[in-house]
Amino acid sequence: MTSQSQGIQQLLQAEKRAKDKLEEAKKKNGTAQGKGRRLKQAKEEAVAETDQYRLQMEKAFRLKQSKIMGSQSHLADEIEEQTLEKIKELNRSYSACMESVMNQLLSMVCSLQAEVHVNYRATD
Repeated sequence: MTSQSQGIQQLLQAEKRAKDKLEEAKKKNGTAQGKGRRLKQAKEEAVAETDQYRLQMEKAFRLKQSKIMGSQSHLADEIEEQTLEKIKELNRSYSACMESVMNQLLSMVCSLQAEVHVNYRATD
């Protein structure tokens, strides 16, 4: 926000200098023709100065914007890389443990021993 405030202040100062040049031109030249030329010249100078300042501020803005957007894309790439690495790690873990887990499940299912529950009562 402070850079915006400074930019606005600088733009206002440039406009004030332009007005001062216009008034100076009005005071200096006594003849109508001389006044017209000086006013036109002062106006052109003021427009050129404000255009130059505007271009400078736009360039600074684009530079800041590219830095911010560049860092965001860098973060996205880094997160994507971490995600892929985590997926690879989980796949390796799955491959390593899958066989032992399947063997445990099959042994539990295949080695059932039928027993009568302790609370079971036979009814006649």
